[in-house]
Amino acid sequence: MKLHHQFLLLHSQYGQHSEVQITLDELATTFECTHRNALNLITRMTEQGWIKWSSQRGRGRRSTLTFSIQPEEIAIESMMQTIQRKDIQQTLTEIRQYAQSSTLENRVQDWLFGYFGPHSEIQRNRQVDTLRLPIRQQIHTVDPLYMNLLAESFVSSHIFDGLVRQASHSQQIIPHLAHAWEVNEQRTVWTFFLRKEVMFHHGQMMTADDIVYTFQRLMETSQPMLYRFIAKQIQSVHALNNNTVQIILKQPSELFLPFLCTSRAAIVPNGLNRRGEELFGVKPSGTGPFRMVEMSKDNCVLEVFKPHFQGRAHLDQVEIIHIPWNVAPDQLEQPDRQSPFHMMHQHTSGSASEQGAWSQMHSPVTVRKFVTYNTRKEGLLRDPHIRAHISRCLQYAREAESLAITSTIFENSSDHIENYTENNSTTNNNTSSASHDSLDMNSRSNYSYPKKLHPELDQATIAQIAETPLRILTIPQYRKDAHWIADTLQQAGYQCNVVSTPVEQFKGSVRMESDLIVFSLTRDQDEQLRLFDLYRTLAGHVEHHTVIDIEHLLEQIQRQPDPLIRTQYFQQIEDRLLAEYQLHILYEKPFQTTYLPSVRGVTFNSQGWVDLRHIWFPPKL
Repeated sequence: MKLHHQFLLLHSQYGQHSEVQITLDELATTFECTHRNALNLITRMTEQGWIKWSSQRGRGRRSTLTFSIQPEEIAIESMMQTIQRKDIQQTLTEIRQYAQSSTLENRVQDWLFGYFGPHSEIQRNRQVDTLRLPIRQQIHTVDPLYMNLLAESFVSSHIFDGLVRQASHSQQIIPHLAHAWEVNEQRTVWTFFLRKEVMFHHGQMMTADDIVYTFQRLMETSQPMLYRFIAKQIQSVHALNNNTVQIILKQPSELFLPFLCTSRAAIVPNGLNRRGEELFGVKPSGTGPFRMVEMSKDNCVLEVFKPHFQGRAHLDQVEIIHIPWNVAPDQLEQPDRQSPFHMMHQHTSGSASEQGAWSQMHSPVTVRKFVTYNTRKEGLLRDPHIRAHISRCLQYAREAESLAITSTIFENSSDHIENYTENNSTTNNNTSSASHDSLDMNSRSNYSYPKKLHPELDQATIAQIAETPLRILTIPQYRKDAHWIADTLQQAGYQCNVVSTPVEQFKGSVRMESDLIVFSLTRDQDEQLRLFDLYRTLAGHVEHHTVIDIEHLLEQIQRQPDPLIRTQYFQQIEDRLLAEYQLHILYEKPFQTTYLPSVRGVTFNSQGWVDLRHIWFPPKL
């Protein structure tokens, strides 16, 4: 393995020419070793047929080094070895470091296309179907209480089940671990009747005690988590018998049942199977269609759980490998709108006929990116005219970029149009043309941005804007959007500073010290819960008279059993914030999954993730 890396290092230094004149001193410096070790490395590379070496004796005399193989071949060979060992991160880092162009990464990625995807083999006279998935986010835990990333939720959703679930193509909530439920007239006492003989992965049968433990854990935790406001509305939970659980709420909430459909409310075994919270996150036991048999920082292996109460999944095994492809050391954040994994990425290096064989499917999920204004802080943004001007600047810049993209497409040949479409689907996996992410960040000067302030602002305000810096707050994943906002506003005369803070600190005091806050909203079938959580957060930094109206509408939402009417209330809140320039929507983009047609049964669950339970692929006959 080390020899592969040393060759890539050597080629990165001297590979501009197929033949170079070099001294042993220079080789020792390149390899950071002694003359003897440098000569040993050269000898081994010669024996492998990677190079030719014509030595000239005598200190200081230059020998001839000829490269006989392309670095892509060495990188692929190295990748094949490391991926079999399930330890590819160091290799990926070094490949990026030594690559002089995108060619090397493209060749390695081509090989990865063959490694990932569906694979079948015969073991003991039976076909074993394995699906290998590349995943862009590292999985730290799948414990429903502690997970923070989409990738973690995706894996967790196949290990654990909830009491109820949401139908894939509607807002209807249907039975799952509970086969039925009742609620009293005040809608504060919910009684759930559990399926019998549902088995956990560790072999024990699920009982009402497991349900009680799960919800008491949610009620008592101090851990920041999504939808915590719902868990805190639970007053008590009791086991009436082995198969009946009663949950009592402090007040009526029609969001309680949708909350039970989320991965946060997934059922865990009483006492976490005696593993402790930290260990349980990497060695979990649920009732889901797959059980975890292996987990490391870069690799997760799921195996079918045959006794699942809804029947056996078609796949036998799923291997999920963390590959943060195209992530430079200074760009660790990923575009959050991108799905945490793809069945397969779009393959763009093959022929047109090969590319035509790929299938694409849109997830029902979109991601909306927006910015809010902190009007509780003393400063510029107390003035609605300035907020309106900032929103117009951002909207104008977005429209100018979109127009520039359209103009570029129509000015080029049809081949370039096709290439643009391929690159857009490969990099961003979305279909919106309004994204500034699809543009070269250095090419913004080609587009027309607002160059002066709106004439309705007086000279005193213009002078104040030029002298008063605006603090833009975001999290690392959205830093690119925040810098785009800063660049746009600076060209309009504003002074801007971008501050990036970890997710766990985002709702703290640092938010109230900022002027503009960059948020995002995943619009899946949990959207109403997400919106409720979002508007409760926004109420902390919008004008007081607006807060009163928002809180009134949120109270009506909690008491409204009809999800369509709840949607109308949420729309009223959004319209109010937009009209008062306390909210500005930057863009919205859909998720998209690309996969080989040999993969069958590709469907999405209620969260918009591919449901592994239904995937299958026909055998090669």
